Amino acid sequence: MELNTLNPGKAAKGKSRKRIGRGPGSGWGTTAGRGQKGAGARKSAQAGRVAFEGGQMPIHRRIPKRGFKHAGVEFQIVNLKKLAGVSVTDFDAQVMFDQGFIKDIDKPIKVLAFGTIDKAINVKVNAISEAAKSAIEAAGGKVEIV
Repeated sequence: MELNTLNPGKAAKGKSRKRIGRGPGSGWGTTAGRGQKGAGARKSAQAGRVAFEGGQMPIHRRIPKRGFKHAGVEFQIVNLKKLAGVSVTDFDAQVMFDQGFIKDIDKPIKVLAFGTIDKAINVKVNAISEAAKSAIEAAGGKVEIV
């Protein structure tokens, strides 16, 4: 085998791109593969645009805009009823996650006063309702906002 007999494989060469609009000899001259007339032949062809529906009013403009997207913080809700039903007395994000009360440790947690509590518990959460806070403190527990 000599250096002058080496031949690069097909994969090494790759496929050269189609050079359109370079004269009739190339096979892609004159109309450059766009056909004759119509929207597709123009430089800013409408048919290629995202959500273009042939001149018909696009669906994202036809349908009414209703509803409301809340831009604020989405809390994970934990009720007093759940906290009272477990033997644990110190609650933070990790403990609540392990108990299955919340799905994500990184998202903020809020305790609400649904249910009653009769034991002293310590809670570390991002937010708590006034009723839940007073119920926990009345039972001898502590609330810490983190």
